[in-house]
Amino acid sequence: MKLGIAGAGMIVVQGLLEFVHDIEGIELLGICATKRSEEMLKLDEIDTVYVAINNHLHYEFSKKAILAGKHVICEKPFTVHVDELKELIALAKQHNVMLLEAITNQYYPNYLELKKQLSRVGSIHVVSCNYSQYSSRYDAFKRGEVLPAFNADMAGGALMDLNVYNVHFNAGLFGMPKDVQYFANIEKRVDTSGILILDYGSFKSVCIAAKDCAGPSQAVIEGENGYLEVEGSASVCSAVAYTYRDTKEEGRFNSHPDVHRMKFEFIEFERIVREKDWKRVEEGQQESLIVMEIITRAREKAGL
Repeated sequence: MKLGIAGAGMIVVQGLLEFVHDIEGIELLGICATKRSEEMLKLDEIDTVYVAINNHLHYEFSKKAILAGKHVICEKPFTVHVDELKELIALAKQHNVMLLEAITNQYYPNYLELKKQLSRVGSIHVVSCNYSQYSSRYDAFKRGEVLPAFNADMAGGALMDLNVYNVHFNAGLFGMPKDVQYFANIEKRVDTSGILILDYGSFKSVCIAAKDCAGPSQAVIEGENGYLEVEGSASVCSAVAYTYRDTKEEGRFNSHPDVHRMKFEFIEFERIVREKDWKRVEEGQQESLIVMEIITRAREKAGL
């Protein structure tokens, strides 16, 4: 993979750049965070672009990268509206390039193990996810300084920034819910926190995210035969505790406690591109479509 990066925010500087040089098969050839990012798309030696710019620009820049014949790895949230993602998927297929969403939990070993363990909790009745962390940018927001994370016109807010991980957590396990409701705390047209309810018929999932307050982040799946508890946010599933009634088993698993949370996804992206694994690309896109459908409905319900 000959990689170019569009963006130079924290997700790049304190994320990707900390480990990308350690992944065999990825060669980083350029980083652009200005209008010159479009010039990077003209470089033939770059075959894949990681889109890590502000949320509202994901669709526009991903489209330009696809039209330039590049594979695209787009940071979450994929787009602002599900129709934008549908267009990008069709365009990527037309131009025979891969389109992938960078979302940590779907590639994290503990999440994959949780999937395998899921049937052991029996019939599921309640799922709860909380990803709340007080943002330093919220202080500036209250002073009247609106940065991208809280800018309504730039698709900021708790749903797009944090709750998207909870949505992916659920979508990857359970698919599309029957109904979506979003009850948001809104200031200056942006959701600073909110509660998303996903109705799966036989069970309900409550997804909480906040940037204006803090609390213990966790995700819990409760079934008739036990429960699985993610210790920490659903963004990485850093460790998972389990309790099963039938065998009276209790314990926890954590496969890779010291590995950077983003490393697993980029190891997999390199493999997908190298092996031309179109099946895995399509599987990821189908999940991303579910997530964007949920987010689109939630935003509409909350008037965002």
